[in-house]
Amino acid sequence: LIPTLLPEYAYGGLVLGTVIFSVSAGLSEVLLSPTIAAMPSENPQRDMSILHSMYGYGLAVIAVISTLFLQIFGTENWMYLTLFWAILPLVDYILFKISPLPEITIHQESAGQVSKKRTKGLILCAIVIFLGGAAENTMTNWISVYMESALKLPKAMGDTLGLVTFGLLLALTRTLYARFGKNIFPILLSGMGGALVCYLLAGLSSGAGVAMVACMLTGVCTSMLWPGTLILMEEKFPNPGVAAYALMAAGGDFGSSVAPQGLGIVVDAVAASPWAAELGARLSLSAEQVGMKAGMLMAALFPLLGLIVLVYMHRFFTKKNRDG
Repeated sequence: LIPTLLPEYAYGGLVLGTVIFSVSAGLSEVLLSPTIAAMPSENPQRDMSILHSMYGYGLAVIAVISTLFLQIFGTENWMYLTLFWAILPLVDYILFKISPLPEITIHQESAGQVSKKRTKGLILCAIVIFLGGAAENTMTNWISVYMESALKLPKAMGDTLGLVTFGLLLALTRTLYARFGKNIFPILLSGMGGALVCYLLAGLSSGAGVAMVACMLTGVCTSMLWPGTLILMEEKFPNPGVAAYALMAAGGDFGSSVAPQGLGIVVDAVAASPWAAELGARLSLSAEQVGMKAGMLMAALFPLLGLIVLVYMHRFFTKKNRDG
């Protein structure tokens, strides 16, 4: 509302709204996962996967409705779209007020009970969720721009084919895991490996079709990296406590913010360099397209590091179990 009612304070209003939204989203991430985990259930892994699948479905629905709105009413009316989406937290508020919740007691270990191995294991999980969040949300943040700038697709097509397909694949994979999945560690390993391949294809492929499919399939590969790390943590550390979930949420959110920003810095720096124009001329690409592809190659570092950390984690937990 502030940019519309008080246009001289437009930027301050956007910043204020972003801060409030970010705090609220952060609290939701910290509190929802342990609440779901603490509820009595025959299959807690399924519940966690279903919880996180809702993010993907919501992402797809919001992208479709927002794209249609801006196409029909124009980008100059964006503020009415924002007001429309303000209905969602109001609905959430009402649902939480009327939903009966069982008495939940989450076990918290005292400082004396926390072993060095447990602390190290939780830190390793936080690193994995940081890298998984980075791999997932770099593509979430950039897929529409990449398809528009690097692949020269219309913005509406980039939003629908890119972001919507990504979100649906993300959600469907999490739903399938909730229905059929088990043994989370190999899934984490294959997800990181698949994300690495997808980012490399997006950055190196000369064909728009291959790059586009690689961007979409990143949704499948990264789908279980965030919830899967939470599932792994619960397997290795039963009743981990709210503080552990807060650490995981902080790690995932930090990766989700640092990695997309890092890609933007790389894109700007490469696109402005003289060699990008020279390389682009040889490859029939613009300097901006070269910058976008370089950014995708930089983003491949996150799943690559994730693979390395997961291999180390496997050895760590194997040794932990052997030593008791």
